[in-house]
Amino acid sequence: MKISAGDIRVGNVLEHNNKLWVVAKTQHVQPGKGGAFMQVEMKELRGGQKMNERFRTEDKVEKVFLEEKEFQFLYKDGDDLHFMDQETFEQIQLNTDVVGDSVAFLEDGMTVNICMYENDPISVSLPQTVVLEIVEAEPVVKGQTAASSYKPAILSNGVKIMVPQHIEAGTKVVVDTNTASYVERAK
Repeated sequence: MKISAGDIRVGNVLEHNNKLWVVAKTQHVQPGKGGAFMQVEMKELRGGQKMNERFRTEDKVEKVFLEEKEFQFLYKDGDDLHFMDQETFEQIQLNTDVVGDSVAFLEDGMTVNICMYENDPISVSLPQTVVLEIVEAEPVVKGQTAASSYKPAILSNGVKIMVPQHIEAGTKVVVDTNTASYVERAK
């Protein structure tokens, strides 16, 4: 669908130079001389490469719509991840590069959202948070708990995070999958 460059918004997905880009920032600029333009910062969906582009407001750009479907993560086989469509039970296989660093938080049976463009998987979105157990943490040193300081800990999936001093091995914690950081103690 063609839209005017003046209508570009953050979060739009555009097809530009035969690649798909998600809009990260936009700025409408009206210089003293000449026509107005949109300064757009975009990130490539597949490669993650960033680009700044200047469009005249009367330019037309191709806005694409992505289909988002729920899939269940089945298992990991080397660098391949296997998912099952929740509606059709059809299975797909993706490389770990599509998920990125969040791959460590994938658990068997987890429901994820996969963005598709013309039936081609582009990205995988995990739940915002997961509950994991701390398997290793430094012991609490008396007197250090008054200040809000953090210590390193290792989760059951092998990821290292920083946790508050009162968290010990065996404690279940809520972890943000996007930033790989401690959110709170699990209830």
